[in-house]
Amino acid sequence: MESRVSRSGLASLQRTSLNKIDTNLVSAFVERWHLETSSFHMPFGEMSITLDDVACLLHLPIRGIFWSPQDVTEELAVELAVDYLGVSQGQAQSHVRSCRGSYYKLEWLYDIFVHHRAASSWAYATRAYLLMLVGSTIFADKTFTLVEARYLLLFRDLDGCSRYSWGAVALVTLYRYLGDASMYSCKQLGGYPTLLQCWIHEYFPTVGKRGENWNPAGNCGLPRAMRWSYRQGVLKVHDLRPILDELTPTDVIWRPFEDHRAWRVFDEICLYRGCLKWGETVVPYLPDRCLRQFGYRQYVPSPPLDCMMATDIDVDWISYHQSVVAVIGSSTVATTPSEVEDGYLEWYYRVSHPRLVPPHRDAPRDVPVPVYDAGPSDPDWARVSTLIRRYLRQVNAEEEDPQFSDLFEALHISRSH
Repeated sequence: MESRVSRSGLASLQRTSLNKIDTNLVSAFVERWHLETSSFHMPFGEMSITLDDVACLLHLPIRGIFWSPQDVTEELAVELAVDYLGVSQGQAQSHVRSCRGSYYKLEWLYDIFVHHRAASSWAYATRAYLLMLVGSTIFADKTFTLVEARYLLLFRDLDGCSRYSWGAVALVTLYRYLGDASMYSCKQLGGYPTLLQCWIHEYFPTVGKRGENWNPAGNCGLPRAMRWSYRQGVLKVHDLRPILDELTPTDVIWRPFEDHRAWRVFDEICLYRGCLKWGETVVPYLPDRCLRQFGYRQYVPSPPLDCMMATDIDVDWISYHQSVVAVIGSSTVATTPSEVEDGYLEWYYRVSHPRLVPPHRDAPRDVPVPVYDAGPSDPDWARVSTLIRRYLRQVNAEEEDPQFSDLFEALHISRSH
């Protein structure tokens, strides 16, 4: 059974979940999500959770096929449970009826798993376990107690379920729920909130409370999400809004996983621009809007895609090279981590509303376009500056701390070049 779980590509999900979520921190970022661009609109530009982030945080495979499931009625949900979970017809009917739809309860799946494990019915036990695993992580809905019965179809062939792009699955599901939750009428977030919160911890070291289990230098190839543990924050959403509004590019670790490449090599498919799909859910994936996360200078991106008009998503995904060339062909490698083309911020402030706290009623209504320190122009000095600043942020150093005075002096010298 362990071998089958490992081959499925989902084994890492057994250990990545945070035991609690900082709902205020997550909510503050959800407010900034725009479903048409699949990105967070920050004061200095757009950022997003990318396929590379999923690969490093969760160690899920990002290459693979998408899935187009059939509709599953309550009657079919009963048949699937009988055929692939090894339960009786009566037991399956009673359970599905209690769920009031084509769902299974996670608690019920756990009981099935325990029963079949004791009886050494390994195929049934493995299917129940994998369905419970994805239902409580990447497929979690807003109830956090149910999983759709149709997902059992993914595990009919236990040797074939590894062919799916589970990383894209996690991203599509989270994007969909972020789009829902960004609407004022929605009060709850589905999907895998661990992925979102750990992404925040990696990129925004000064925002929120972070508990660290280990330093990246001591990582033994574990998923990066396991680096973080829950620490209760004291700030409410209304406290976090002005903090996020005041962030600058230097407050971001733009490429947090460079020290993780020994275990997860960057895959150029992460620069695919197009639509991702899972079942009937289709979302835009637009890396050209967050190029700084890939080490490229940010330019004014193309208009967002209309996924309602997408017809050949599977073909586009397979022939991703064409879109990668289009995405990075218009840019250059950044000399500083937060580099943008001239005119980008002016464009961005025309088309977006990146600050959420309204100005005082007596203040001018026009929001001035911020001007950020470009940093050193020489690539070597820029790299030195980035590394020193990254270390100082990781240890929460302040300029008045005498033990870090030499490092701050070195940082200022590097920036002057």
